[in-house]
Amino acid sequence: MENQIFGILTITICTIGYYFSFRYHKKDNYLVAILLLLVCGLVLRVYVSSDFFLHTWDERYHALVAKNFMQHPLKPTLYDNPLLPYDYKNWVANHIWVHKQPLPLWFMAGSMWLFGINEIGLRLPSILLTTIGIFLTFFIGKYFFSRKAGFLAAFFYSINGLIIELTAGRVATDHIDIFFLFFIELAVFFSIVLVQKKKLIFTVLLGISMGLAILSKWLPALIVLPIWLLIAYDSGKFKIKEIIFHSVVLLFVSVLIFLPWQIYIFKSFPVEAQWETSFNLKHFTEVIEDRTGPFYYFFDKIRVNYGELIYLPLFWFFWKVPQKQTDYKRIAICIWFLVPFFIFSIAKTKMQAYLLFTAPALFMITSEFWYMLAVYKENRKFKWFYNLILILLIALPVRYAIERIKPFEKLDRKPQWVVNLKKLNDKKIEKGVLFNYEKPIEAMFYTNLTVYPEIPDKILINELIAKGFYVIINDNGKLSKEIIDMKGIEIIKLNIN
Repeated sequence: MENQIFGILTITICTIGYYFSFRYHKKDNYLVAILLLLVCGLVLRVYVSSDFFLHTWDERYHALVAKNFMQHPLKPTLYDNPLLPYDYKNWVANHIWVHKQPLPLWFMAGSMWLFGINEIGLRLPSILLTTIGIFLTFFIGKYFFSRKAGFLAAFFYSINGLIIELTAGRVATDHIDIFFLFFIELAVFFSIVLVQKKKLIFTVLLGISMGLAILSKWLPALIVLPIWLLIAYDSGKFKIKEIIFHSVVLLFVSVLIFLPWQIYIFKSFPVEAQWETSFNLKHFTEVIEDRTGPFYYFFDKIRVNYGELIYLPLFWFFWKVPQKQTDYKRIAICIWFLVPFFIFSIAKTKMQAYLLFTAPALFMITSEFWYMLAVYKENRKFKWFYNLILILLIALPVRYAIERIKPFEKLDRKPQWVVNLKKLNDKKIEKGVLFNYEKPIEAMFYTNLTVYPEIPDKILINELIAKGFYVIINDNGKLSKEIIDMKGIEIIKLNIN
């Protein structure tokens, strides 16, 4: 009931806020309109992020590595102090963890250093970045099309259910893709500012943004390059030599940002780094962890993430682009979406968030189509039909947002198993290990114990006791008499539901 009350209150506040945002937008008061979008978007993100437990995929792993980064920022670990043998190829249970680029994890570690090791501290960077992303989407949309289209694109970003779920860590790839989305948009933002100001500092900031995007989710960040080149050429403010110069500078700066970490991990953790590099390449040639789908997987998924009518603005936009071959801004938008779309469609491993960084392009395309249709309908028959399409283009994304936010559902947002784990900290164990617990990653986040889902043999347990470890075994109702009768251990019963 408590969740429903806060959910209804959240939706009510945001409905009022969005209503007045549209009102101010119609009055051309974009300062207030965008400010209201930012506030409402922030409220939605804070509400959904207030799940006081770690989500299964993939947030719990990112959370634990980020927590360990707090102690040693240059040594990425999952099991910080492994006591049992492990397979370095198994990213869900190994020691050195270079499965992802480090930037999002560093940010999460820094946030928890400031605000404590808790779920909100963990998610706060994503909350802030996707809130800032609302403004970036407006700014970029305004440049490519118009202030009106930028506003509507920012609204779509603000209420997008997938972005909000990823911000809260509820679905796979979570904060990693949020950071990638943000720095791609930030790089496009600085591309625009660069052509407006023509100052070298913005070239450097563009290079930094692209480098940070690579440090978030690797080389798909290179999509920024053709977008920047088309923006620069379209502006008419740069000679070809100047474009080449700025491109060289931003690439140089970008390399300075992302390359040192790659060199470092290959020198410090060569076995793990080599394996993860080959593992990442396998995403294109093999199905990893049953994450796959047909060639049209992403074409099908966009209706779920952006509304069923997304195909109308897409087909219209791609039909219009060839008719205006010198409209390099539209070509840049096409490249932003189509190049990743085709590359990831060819890849064997597929997940819905892989194309998240193309979302701003889809929001802008939809917004431009919406305003085109709003004008087109005025002198047409069957005006009701066009009005219906205009309503659905907004209503369907809103519906999906509500389905993902789940404001009206009864949810246990502070489960007992988390409370039980935190109580273990009352024991103030300096050197402890917990066996036979089914949520080892979560347990290591909430406690300072090393945790395993299985029970090792008695010999190893006795060795750990002899080394000064405080050994705890979770009683799941299936303990053998041999374990129960062991001396020097503590048996407790932890709820895992």
